[in-house]
Amino acid sequence: MTTTSGEFALLDETWSSVTPPAARRMLIAAAAAFSVRGYHATTTRDIAAQAGMSPAAVYIHYRSKEELLFQISRIGHATSLSVLTGVSEVDPVERLAAAVRAFASWHAEYHTTARVVQYELSALTPEHLAEVVELRRRIEAAVRDMITEGVRAGVFDVPDVRGATLAVLSLCIDVARWYQPSGRRTPTEIGDLYADLVLRMVGTPT
Repeated sequence: MTTTSGEFALLDETWSSVTPPAARRMLIAAAAAFSVRGYHATTTRDIAAQAGMSPAAVYIHYRSKEELLFQISRIGHATSLSVLTGVSEVDPVERLAAAVRAFASWHAEYHTTARVVQYELSALTPEHLAEVVELRRRIEAAVRDMITEGVRAGVFDVPDVRGATLAVLSLCIDVARWYQPSGRRTPTEIGDLYADLVLRMVGTPT
């Protein structure tokens, strides 16, 4: 699996708030390297080579390889939370559909980052993991609140809200594991498909 120049452009957009530019390049390179090789098989030399910089340059901006992973995880989770909660729809059905559409699409479009964000958590230190877990709890709570709102409004038929929440999140997050840009569906089409699937899951007419 390789990372294309188009994916680098998308990664750069994800980390656009990171400064200085050299620190941003390191995050982009680390996300790409971790996605291809996995965290444990990636060395700081690999990351530096991917960034076109010297190995010593890594430590100018980050204390360790784990610090790079933490920043990727923190920013990636915060970004996906913003995507999930940034929908403007008020109607419970439309709101859940829009949120799922955006969340699933993000995990496809930014699959390189999302793979690292979602599947390398075990390599974080306990302190860093706790911070990321709090963001994950907020993501879970956002989806749970949307489903609960629909149940209260009588438009969703969900006996187990917590279970349905985990199912929705698992469905969307797993997109990052299998998505390939050369595949049959675009990120937008995946978002539309998953929005439809989730509405069927919670018992709404389509």
